[in-house]
Amino acid sequence: MTARPEGTPTEKLPAGGAMRVMGSETEYGIHAPSAPGANATMMSARIIQAYATVTRQRAAGGAETRWDYTDEEPLHDARGWTVDRAAADPSQLTDQPPVLDAEAVALAYGRQELELDGSDESGSLLMNMVLGNGARLYVDHAHPEYSSPEVTNPRDVVAWDAAGDLVALATVRKVAADAGLPPINLYKNNTDNKSVSYGSHENYLMPRSVPFGDIIRGLTPFFVSRQVVCGAGRVGLGQDSSTPGYQISQRADFFEAEVGLETTIRRPIINTRDEPHATADKYRRLHVIIGDANLSQASNYLKFGTTAMVLSLIEAGQAPRIEVHEPVQALQAVSHDTTLTATVRLLDGRRVTALDIQWMYYEAAAKLSQETGVADSVTGDGHTHDVLSRWESTLTTLGSDLDAAASSVEWVAKRSLLEGYRKRDGLSWDDARLGLVDLQWSDIRPEKGLYYRLLSKDRMLKIVDDVDIARAVTEPPSDTRAYFRGRCVSRFGKDVVGASWDSVIFDVPGLGKLQRVPTREPLRGTEALTGALFERHQDAGAFLSELMGRNVPPAKS
Repeated sequence: MTARPEGTPTEKLPAGGAMRVMGSETEYGIHAPSAPGANATMMSARIIQAYATVTRQRAAGGAETRWDYTDEEPLHDARGWTVDRAAADPSQLTDQPPVLDAEAVALAYGRQELELDGSDESGSLLMNMVLGNGARLYVDHAHPEYSSPEVTNPRDVVAWDAAGDLVALATVRKVAADAGLPPINLYKNNTDNKSVSYGSHENYLMPRSVPFGDIIRGLTPFFVSRQVVCGAGRVGLGQDSSTPGYQISQRADFFEAEVGLETTIRRPIINTRDEPHATADKYRRLHVIIGDANLSQASNYLKFGTTAMVLSLIEAGQAPRIEVHEPVQALQAVSHDTTLTATVRLLDGRRVTALDIQWMYYEAAAKLSQETGVADSVTGDGHTHDVLSRWESTLTTLGSDLDAAASSVEWVAKRSLLEGYRKRDGLSWDDARLGLVDLQWSDIRPEKGLYYRLLSKDRMLKIVDDVDIARAVTEPPSDTRAYFRGRCVSRFGKDVVGASWDSVIFDVPGLGKLQRVPTREPLRGTEALTGALFERHQDAGAFLSELMGRNVPPAKS
C-alpha cells in the first residue's frame, strides 16, 4: 500500500545561482585510546547505539527507525552501464545493511557490552538510524557516518552539517559516561596519516538532461583548484605521510583516477555513481567524493556554494572551457604547494595557478548570475549574492595576503597554528608532535579540539549561529522532503519501521499491510505542504488516512 505526501512540488528553485537541493556526508575518524586494538566497526556500532539511547532520553519516539534499502542502486554508472555484483568491490555494496551480531560484540568487548540500552529484541546492536532532523546516522566502512538532510542552500548545509558534529559529540559524551566501556574519540578529518582515508562527500541534485560528459569537463578543473578555498590542511605528504611537509588538502593524495564509480579504491576526481534517490528520469544526484571534511564554517559554505554555482554554469552551457593536463597529478601538485604559486598545464599549452582557475570560474558565475538576476542583493534568491561576495573576497585575500585568510580558510588557519608550534619549539615538519596537533585540530570535543579553541576566541568566522545549529540537531529543514521524513520519525516513531531518502514506511496496527509513502520529489513534503497535516494528527492511522484520502479508521491505543 502506498500513499503520497500532500500537495504538489513547490516552485522550482531559482536557476543560475547557488540554490539547489544538496547535502553532506561525514565519516568520522574513530579511536578508543584505552583500547587500541578495538574493532572500528564495533566501536562505530556503539556510537550509533549511544545516540539511540540519547534520543530516547529526549523522548524522540523514532530513535530506532531503520533504513529502507529498497531503492538503493550503488552499482549503476552514470556513463550508461551497471557493474556486475560479482565484480564489484565489497565496499561498493551499500544497498545492504552491515551485519554485526551481539555475539561478535560480546566476544570482543565482554558481556557488559550487551547491557547498553538500545539493542533490539535479538540483542543485535543498531547499525543504522533515521533521525528526527531528517538525517541518517549509521556505520559505513567501519566509521560512524552522519548524512545530513536535504537542504536548498549553502547556509543550511553548514547548519545541518554542523548539527552532525553535535550529534557525534553527544555520542562521545554518552559513551564516556558509561564506566563499564572504554571512551571513544571522534575526529572530523579524512585520514589517520597511516595510509587510510575516509570520506567527506557532497550531494547535489541536477537535471538528468545534462550530459554527463559536460559535467566531467566542467567540474574537473574546478575540483583540481577548489581545495585552495576549502581544503582542511594536513601534516605530511603522500598517502602514508612519509614525506615531511604540510599540504592544502587531506584527500588529494588518495585520488588515483579522473573518472570512476569507486569511492574507497582507485578514487576518482569525478564519481559516476548514478543513484538519484529521486525521480530517476528527471533527476541526477551528483555524488562528490573529493572534498575535505570542514570544521570551518566559511570553508564549508564556499565548498557547497561555489560548487552549486559551477553546476549552474554547466547546466547553462557557460562553464569555462579549460582542460587540465593530467588532472590527478595536477590535483596533488596544487595540494602540495601552500604558496599558491605553482602552475598546472592546460591542454591548450597555458600554465596557470589554482587561483587563476578559480578566478575563471568566479567570473563566469558572476556573469551568469547577473544575467539571470539571482545575484541581485534586493530581488535575487537571497544566497547567490553572498556566495559570490565571499568567493571574490577569499580569492583576493589568498592572492594578496595569505595569512589574512586564516579566519575563513581552514587550511590556512591550521597552518598558522602549526607554524606557531614550529617557531616556539623549533620543530621540523616530520616531528610527531605536529601530527598530534593536526589530529587534535579535528577532535569534536570543544574542550579538546583546537579548531574550537580558535572559534571560542572569535578567530574563526561563523556563518551560522549556535542557536540555529542546535535547532538543526532535532528539527528538519522546512523546505524539502526532509521535513516530512523527520516529522514522521519524531511524531510517529513507534509506527515507522523504515525510512530512506525517498520513502517512509509505516506499520500501523489495524491497517493490515505496511504503508509505504514514496518521497521521490525532493521539493514535496515541505512544511508549507504538510505542516498543517502533522499539526492535525497525533495518531499515525488518522494521519495516513488523510494523507491517502481514504476512510481508514485510526489505530486503537
